Amino acid sequence: MSDLIRLLPDHIANQIAAGEVIQRPASVVKEMMENAIDAGADKIHVIIKDAGRTLIRIVDNGNGMSPNDAVLCFDRHATSKVRTADDLFALTTKGFRGEALASVAAIAHVSLQTRREEDETGRSIVVEGTKIKSNEACVCPIGTTFDVKNLFFNVPARRNFLKSDNVEFNHIREEFERIVLAHPTLGFTLSHNDVETYHLTPGILRKRIVDILGKGANDRLVPVEEKTDIVNLTGYVLKPEFSRKTRGEQYLFVNDRYFRDNYLGHAVNKAFEGLVAPKNFPGYFLYLTIDPKKIDVNVHPTKTEIKFEEDKHIYMIILSAIKQTLGKYNVMPSLDFEQETSFELPYSMKNQPVVEPEIKVNPMYNPFHSNSGKGSSSGFTKAVSAQGFGKTAASTQDWENFYSIEDEVKDKQGLLIEAEDEAYAAKESLIKDKFLITTCRSGLLLIDIQRAFERMVYDELFNRFISNPIESQSLLFPVERNVSKQEHSAWEEQQQMLHRLGFQWEMKDDTLQISAVPSVLEQETIPACVDLILEEIAFKTIDKGDIAHLIVRSVAAAAGRKKHQLSGAAADQFIELLFACPEHALTPSGKKIMQTLTLDEISNRF
Repeated sequence: MSDLIRLLPDHIANQIAAGEVIQRPASVVKEMMENAIDAGADKIHVIIKDAGRTLIRIVDNGNGMSPNDAVLCFDRHATSKVRTADDLFALTTKGFRGEALASVAAIAHVSLQTRREEDETGRSIVVEGTKIKSNEACVCPIGTTFDVKNLFFNVPARRNFLKSDNVEFNHIREEFERIVLAHPTLGFTLSHNDVETYHLTPGILRKRIVDILGKGANDRLVPVEEKTDIVNLTGYVLKPEFSRKTRGEQYLFVNDRYFRDNYLGHAVNKAFEGLVAPKNFPGYFLYLTIDPKKIDVNVHPTKTEIKFEEDKHIYMIILSAIKQTLGKYNVMPSLDFEQETSFELPYSMKNQPVVEPEIKVNPMYNPFHSNSGKGSSSGFTKAVSAQGFGKTAASTQDWENFYSIEDEVKDKQGLLIEAEDEAYAAKESLIKDKFLITTCRSGLLLIDIQRAFERMVYDELFNRFISNPIESQSLLFPVERNVSKQEHSAWEEQQQMLHRLGFQWEMKDDTLQISAVPSVLEQETIPACVDLILEEIAFKTIDKGDIAHLIVRSVAAAAGRKKHQLSGAAADQFIELLFACPEHALTPSGKKIMQTLTLDEISNRF
């Protein structure tokens, strides 16, 4: 029997390595940008065509490479950062494994132009599937330019798994934002299909965050700073009222490297406990500076997972620092123990004399005195007199009268319902806060009014939206909202859908000015509607076929938040309209609209 184990050919081994490092076009952008930063560049240009399928170009003004280094950089595990195993635990650079360029070259057509300051000419190299096709001198500026074309040309299965251009470019922008937020002192640009998305100039961290989130973010930021022997913590958190239902504005960095860590993220969420709405997430941009020997970044091929030697101490430091910041800047509610605890009298009463309160008792009051005039001449019944108000012993008739309930009828389950209040309970008492309560065969039916209205609006809008545009109403004064670059792009990409739904707007810089909205929206619900739409289209990965459903659902959810005034007749009509909906038990997002409280469940409570 022949041997079964054999070594993989280099080109297959390189493609397997590429599958770990290069998952989509965004992975190429990340690796190339990190290489440019390691090369000492202070200006980096990222140019994208067709969401990276056709072209990814990274241009930097860094140190460049020698002719020999330009060839060697495409070999696996070729690196200038690591000499010994100990170097892995004292890393100060982004890349160190020497896998990025080899992985990219294994699955794409790559061309490189590079020149050092001391060289008169540069070097041009073309690589296709790990094979060098050309290597010659060229004229080029100082620095390095990488062109990555036809990504996954020799791995069609991986190419087929790529999403739409919109989704893939959102991933590219996400990686770009993570890197530029880690390096506010460097200049960056990002262009997609000849349209410039970002043009970021060097500056301070706060300016860089505002450039990413939009001008309105400046007033939302609260600075955080804490220096200890274990870790130095700096950065910003967003005020609690600007929390979101998605984690899009949560960034953790260690030694200028973005990473994800649920444990440390929990420390931030716990610091905001009680300050943000349920199921909302606070925004933060936190930067940790730690001795490289106390962390291990060599845990995952993409280097986004990091092991900390003292993670429990870091957790407590983050929790304490954020709580202190929220208190320092009066973000967290606090108790003032110095405040005068005596009552504050109105000015009109300050000069009035103090009058001792007086309790008045009517000794002739008789709770058992009927309209027929029964009772003792003194006004007391025999039972009341027997309890100290008289000398006559209580009779059985007195106590029976005391506990009697007039006009009671007994239903088949044994529950007592007052006949005179039955109509009132079924009609006028339907509304209690946010719930509508009515009787049904099995007991009581509780309906969430907002969710029911959301379902009705959704069904109505979606049915009309398919065949005709939705009627819109013009606003007397435009509603303005500051948007980030990502939100700006997402809103404009869905402009045809939004116009069909009845929205009209102008986009001025990073301000969205809405001049008309669907007629189902009230003035006070418009900001919430815009927030819900942007959360869906800008911060979530969604399929193209679901976009219409999500936008209509956001409009319906916002419309349901208005205050509802339902009288008896209106409540009956409201219930009829709800049950006319094909799916009347659940909202478009899958939440319960109604709940039945059976007679048995009611009985068990007594």
